[in-house]
Parts: sequence; structure tokens; C-alpha cells
Amino acid sequence: MDAGTVLLLWEVYMTVSEIIADLKEKREEIREVVFVACGGSLAAMYPAKYLLESEASNVRVGYFSSNEFVHATPKYIGETSLVIATSHQGNTPETVEAARVASSRGAAVISIAFKPDSLLSEAGDHSLVYEYGPQSRVSESKAALVMKIAFEILKVFENYENAPLVESSFEKLDVVVRKAKALVKRRAEEFAKEYKDEKNIYVMGSGSAYGAAYAYSICILMEMQWINSSSIHTGEFFHGPFEIVDYETPFILLMSEGRTRNLDERALKFLEKYARRFVVLDAKELGINLIDDSVVEFFNPLVFSNVLSVYSEELALERDHPLSRRRYMWKVEY
Repeated sequence: MDAGTVLLLWEVYMTVSEIIADLKEKREEIREVVFVACGGSLAAMYPAKYLLESEASNVRVGYFSSNEFVHATPKYIGETSLVIATSHQGNTPETVEAARVASSRGAAVISIAFKPDSLLSEAGDHSLVYEYGPQSRVSESKAALVMKIAFEILKVFENYENAPLVESSFEKLDVVVRKAKALVKRRAEEFAKEYKDEKNIYVMGSGSAYGAAYAYSICILMEMQWINSSSIHTGEFFHGPFEIVDYETPFILLMSEGRTRNLDERALKFLEKYARRFVVLDAKELGINLIDDSVVEFFNPLVFSNVLSVYSEELALERDHPLSRRRYMWKVEY
């Protein structure tokens, strides 16, 4: 990473810092942090939700699909609330309306989109833009930007003890992902050849990585490849879902590094005994331990999501089904 890149990363991070500092000055306290979005944007905020639920002592955390937030707005939303709303283009009607509802209740709203001038940015008190595309950095992606907000909230409002590790962790993230994507390239090609004709693929994960499992299931396999899928939390695997395991049913297992790794290892042990067709992405093998152990578990999904993109691209090529193809989305009234 060259000096210019480091400088730009720091400038973006300072923008987040300034926003949270402004909230601290104007609001004095934030009692509720609520994440609101739809589909992949909602899943991208799961790591930040998990982070705050894990590390915050005095902040209540909410996590809502936008339309539910609009129609069933929690009573606690008010002047002590911070609502973070995301949408890729910034024009998802449900999310724009959710931001407006939150603002009308007196909540502070941070809107996040890829496009700088959007309906969503107009609906928020503060707006942020993330990087997207082949040349974008993982450390400046949507999920990373929301994570930075969550870390900054912990730092400013709760004196988070691991705050000094955060900036360097995001810098290391780009290195980890670049190497990990190169590592799995051949495996992704083999995966695509073996699983291209599957009608159903399950995706499993735990902790902060459950959001990555959910996103891959609904956004890639179901939306972009028209393959039936469901995400399974490895902590719930033995409370119903494991009854579908056999020698033919395919699984993708995301093995996290951190406190919930034991859940994933237990699921893997069962698959190794009773299944034959499963793919394991192990964060430890992917090099995530370059990031400090104190915060590493929160970065699992940012690694998994980007490594899984290699699998997505190979699967789309092998199936001759572009990731951009849709049957209903943006084509019919819904």
C-alpha cells in the first residue's frame, strides 16, 4: 500500500470520526444504534450489529429490514437514537422512507450509498460514500464503512479499549483479502465445475460471519444464480437443520476465527462424518490472523464476502448465467 493510499484511507476514517464527534457534541448521548436496509445492504451491516452487541455496554442495538421499520417503527426511536441506513444506489424506496421516518421521530440519521447524490443522502443528517467496483479497496467497502462507524461509536461513547488497533486492522484487511482471493482461485474453479448443476446449496456460518452466509445465500445463489438456498447458523445446525444432511446435499461452511469458532468446528465434524459434498472456507487458512486477536472475529465476514466473490464469478461463468441476470428485479412491478 503506497503513501497516497494510506493518506486517503485516513481521510475517509477521519470523516467518520468527525461525524461521530458531531453527534457527541450535539446529542451528548446515543442510547440506541439502529441499522436499517434491505437485502445485501442489510447483510453488509450485520458485522457492525454484531460488534456493537458484543462490545457496547450502554447502547441498545436494532437491526431492521427497511419496510418493517417503516410499518412497525420501534417506540424507542427518538432523539437519543442513531439510525444508519444503507442502499447501493441510494434510491431503494423502502430505505429512503425508513430514513425519513427516523428523522421525523428526532433520530440522527447517517445515510450510506455508492452514489454521492441520492434520495437517501438527502434524507440523512450525514451521508457517506463507499468504494465499489474491481479497483475498490475492501477497507472502504460498504460493510467496512459501517464497521468504522460502529468502532468509532465504541471509542467516543464507551472508551473502547481496543480502539488503537482499529485503523491498522483495516489496513491489514486489504492485504489479507488480496492474498486470500489468489489462494482460492483454483478451488473456486473446481467448485464451479462440481456444483454448477445443483438445485440447492446451503451456506453456514456463525458470529459476525453469519451475515456473510446470509448474503451469499439470498443475494448470490438465490438472486443472481437462481439456485435454491438457505443460510444456517452453525449454532442452530443441531436443532433441526442437520436432519437434511446426506451424501448428496451440498453445503458451504464459513469457519470463523474468534469466539464462535467452536460452533463451526462442531458442524464441520458432523459434515465430515455424514456428508460428502461440502466446501469449507477457513478464515485461519485465509490469513485473517494478520489482524490482532483482540478484534479479529469482527473482520471474518469482510474476508469471507470478498473471497466468496471469487466463487460467485467462477460459478456464473461455468453456468453461463451472468451475475447481472434477473427475472423479476427491476423488470416487473413489485
